[in-house]
This record gives sequence, C-alpha cells and structure tokens, in this order.
Amino acid sequence: MINAVGREIPEEILKLTGKEVFQGNDHFDGREFRVHGPKTACVINSNGSKLENSIHDVLVKCGIRDGMTISFHHHFRDGDYIVNMVMEEIHRMGIRDITICASSLGKAHDPIVPYIEDGTITNIQSSGVRGKIGEAISNGKLKGLAVMRSHGGRVRAIVTGETQIDIAFIGAPTCDEYGNCRGIGGKSNCGVLSYAMVDARHADRVVAITDCLVPFPNFPAHISMTQVDYVVQVDAIGDPEKIATGAAKPTTDQRKLMMAEYCTQFVIHSPYFKDGFSYQTGVGGASIASTISLAREMKKRNIRMRFGVGGLTKPMCDLLINGQVDCLLDTQDFDLDAVESVKDLHHFRISAGEYANPFNKGAVVNKLDFVILAALEVDVNFNCNVVVGSDGMITGAQGGHPDTAAGAKCAIVITPLLQGRIPAICTEVTTVTTPGESVDVVVTDYGIAINPRRQDLIEAMKDVDLPFTSIEELRDTAYAISGVPERVQFLDRVVGIIESRDGTIMDVVRQIKPFTFSEETGDGQ
Repeated sequence: MINAVGREIPEEILKLTGKEVFQGNDHFDGREFRVHGPKTACVINSNGSKLENSIHDVLVKCGIRDGMTISFHHHFRDGDYIVNMVMEEIHRMGIRDITICASSLGKAHDPIVPYIEDGTITNIQSSGVRGKIGEAISNGKLKGLAVMRSHGGRVRAIVTGETQIDIAFIGAPTCDEYGNCRGIGGKSNCGVLSYAMVDARHADRVVAITDCLVPFPNFPAHISMTQVDYVVQVDAIGDPEKIATGAAKPTTDQRKLMMAEYCTQFVIHSPYFKDGFSYQTGVGGASIASTISLAREMKKRNIRMRFGVGGLTKPMCDLLINGQVDCLLDTQDFDLDAVESVKDLHHFRISAGEYANPFNKGAVVNKLDFVILAALEVDVNFNCNVVVGSDGMITGAQGGHPDTAAGAKCAIVITPLLQGRIPAICTEVTTVTTPGESVDVVVTDYGIAINPRRQDLIEAMKDVDLPFTSIEELRDTAYAISGVPERVQFLDRVVGIIESRDGTIMDVVRQIKPFTFSEETGDGQ
C-alpha cells in the first residue's frame, strides 16, 4: 500500500504489525484512547529498603523469562554501561527472545551484537541504532524487526500499551535505598532522566541501577520511589566524559559555520523572530554554531528568547547564564556544561512525554517557533532521512526530529550539499523518517530552499540578501558535482520499520544486498 509520502509498505508488514500506513501528520488529531497502566506490587509491609545485592538477584525477583520486553534510556550516550551489564547477565542466565525497548542505542552497545546473533535478543525498538548493532540489523542478523520511533513516538507506544514493558532499567546517578532517583549529585551525572520517566510510570517492574547510593530522601526526585520496585548498586553506571561525542560538539569547519550564518540570517528575517520567541536546535556542528550566531544577533537587537527546549548543549545554556532566555526545558544533556546547568532554578526538567508525545493533551513541541535540525539526506519533496546511510546501513536515530519538525512554526534543516562525495540533496531519500510536509526550509552551503508549501516565508524573504534557490536546483548542483548516485541494492526481506510519531508506518528498511566481487571483471557487485 502506498502511504502519504509515496512509499510502498508491504501488505505482509501491515498484517504482521497490525499498523496503518502513514496518512499525514494530523491523521489522529483528536483521537481518544485509554492510557495503559502497569501491574503494580503494593508495598505495605516494608523493611524500608528496596536494595538488592546484584543484577542477577533483581532479575530473578522480577521473574525474568523468555520473550520479555525490557527497556533502557540513553542519557549517557556513548558512555553508557547499563545496557551491556544487564544483557550480559540475561545472556548468562540463558534467557532468550528478548525485545529491547531503548530510547536509543549506540556504539557503546556494540558488545550486545553476539546476543542478537544467538537469539538472546530478537526484536529491537529504539529511536535508532548506530555502530555494530545497526550493521547487524542491516545485514539481517536480527531475527525479528527493528522498530524505529521518534522520542515522542516511543512515549506514545508505551502509554497506549502498544509496547508493554516488563522490566525497565534506569541508570540513576544518585539513588536512595527506597528508589528516589536523580540525574545529578553523583560521580556519573547525566543531568536529567527524561526518557526514563515514561518507563518508570508504565513498566510492570522498575529497577534503579546506581553507582552512588545516598541517604533517604534523595529529593527532589527526578523519578519517584513510588514507581521503583528494586535498587541495585554497582561500581559504575556510565562515563559522563563520553556524553559529548561525535556530532554533539561545536565545529570549526568553515563550511558549517557559513551554513550556520545563513540559518541565523533566515531566522532573524522571518516573522517569528521577535521578543519571546521559542527555539530548539539539534546537536550537529552547524546547528550548534547557529545557536552561537543567533545569540550575537539577539544581543545586538535586544531580543529575548522565552524558552529553549530539547537536548541541550553549552551554547543553549550560555543563553541562560547571559540572561538571554527566560528558561530552558530539558529532556537530555549533550555535554557536561548542560549537565551542570541543571542546577539552575530556571533550567527545568521535562519528561519525553511533555516534550513530544503526540498522544497527549499538548506537548511542548507544539509551542516551538523555530527548530534547527540536521539530516543525512533531503529529497526534492523535502522528505528527510536521518536513520539510514546512503549505503543502506542503519546508522542514525530519529530522536526528536519528526516531533519538532511537525510542531514548530518554522522547521529548518541544515545539511551540506555533499556528505563526502555523496549528494545530501537528492531526488528520493533512501528512507523517509521525517515527511516533507513538516520541513519548511533547507539550508546548504550552496544555497537555501524554502518549501513551496510555505508561500508566507517565500514572501517574507523576497528582499532578503541570501542565496535562495529551489530544492531541485540544489539537487542538480549536487549531481553535477558528484554524478547521479547509484541506488542502494537491497534484498526483499524487511529488517526494520520507520514509524511515524503517530504509530503508522512511514517507511520500511530492507536487508542490504551483500557485496560480492567478480574475479572475471574485477568489479564489486
């Protein structure tokens, strides 16, 4: 069946998942549903402690068995230890057919690939995957499906009961013996625990794993004792130094700095740039640089931001320090400066549900004026791909990309025209993760394209001195430089699905065709 972004979704996948095809951002607006509740063990006759000796003991107490769904959060990013230590014990116990429901999985979790290969893990639900897990899924080693959701979409799946978590594991930088968790105050601080909040509320069993046990009460708790069944103390839950890795760093690349300046100039000439505007940026180098550039323009024009939101970095927190923003709404901290900023009274923690869940009574993303995002690919219909590389390998995550693009008044995507020698602006993206109806502007080093849907923005920019062009002209320039890329070769087997934030199917990901070498021609096939 063809969906609203023109992608063919196989009937067998629709039958297997029981899902509909994507029919547009507003398809479920106003739909009512009953919130899913967890099984809850009442604690009346208590010795005052939920502390257990080991992960093994707590797995036994939680009744671990084949076929369960367990969840994790990724606030430690490449410094996370929790996933590996829990899965190592589950594997040692001989448990199989596990579904992992994680807010995201990355290179830190490469050690669990053998558990995918031997059937310990058979399904993965995540914002996305990087590293060897992505390679394993793309090569067909996961026996079930990888379901990739946005951060808001993950919350939706849990609160509706579509995903029922049996055991949630929460890495808590500090925790008391009764289960009050905080993202600060310990030796492995990650700032906030926003992604784990929905797990704590809806999982049947909740386990807090900490490397810093503190006296009761550990208040104000980011996750309450009323939601935690057991506490385990370990030597280390993560390495905070590895939170700020990869894309989550400022850039010195002149091309990216130029794109950041183009972005800022577009923002300040748009109708939404006025006192009290709201703003979110991603963690790509150009996106971070655009925040720094925007701060200078705000100061020059004496304009204040009402709130900044999302995954936060030092430049966003500097706005708070410098009195340029009223408050920050935080779901994740991408560097240690942001972790430290959590202590500020105007730096507020919000849950991933408050941030981006489309199935509640109103999320923060709906109040955004601007969001600045990155992308691996953008096509001539403004569809974006942030999960599958141009080689067909799963290598990224949706994160809040589809959520913020759908909610913001002005969604700006920054991407270089070429990623290496590969066109980032193309006729058709490898995989659609964010629909073109959500994307308003694409900024590249070769020019800026405004979505024709946004005639109001085109009119607002008619006298602005910026290198405006069409998305087709950007595509043509990219192809003229690098040539038209060959299409990735896939096998028929579907290894993953890209869910829209409303739970419908945006696209599918197929197993990549193995590379073969012909001795006769010397060519790769």
